[in-house]
Amino acid sequence: MHSYTRAESRQRGKLFRKGFRQALADCVDPAVERKIQAIDQSAAERGRRELDALHTVRETDRQAVAQAKAKVRTASREDKAAARQALRDAEQQLKRSERAVDKAERQ
Repeated sequence: MHSYTRAESRQRGKLFRKGFRQALADCVDPAVERKIQAIDQSAAERGRRELDALHTVRETDRQAVAQAKAKVRTASREDKAAARQALRDAEQQLKRSERAVDKAERQ
């Protein structure tokens, strides 16, 4: 996964167009290719860190769902409704974090 900043996207686009024009003229400057590779490398590193963070959030949410299920099972009759609502909220948060991880892994 690559995670480009706006500045990196603009710079990479400019360099790509410059390299394309140079390729048409058959005189490609290797400095352009090195700059593009450097931008890609930093974006890949940033993307890896963001994906690791998303995995951590997902695991935390899974743990929260497990704890909420335990509270539902151990709740008294008066507290059961609140525990079920907390479980539903935890499950919704888990679904959001799983969608975010799946989307990030597809890119």
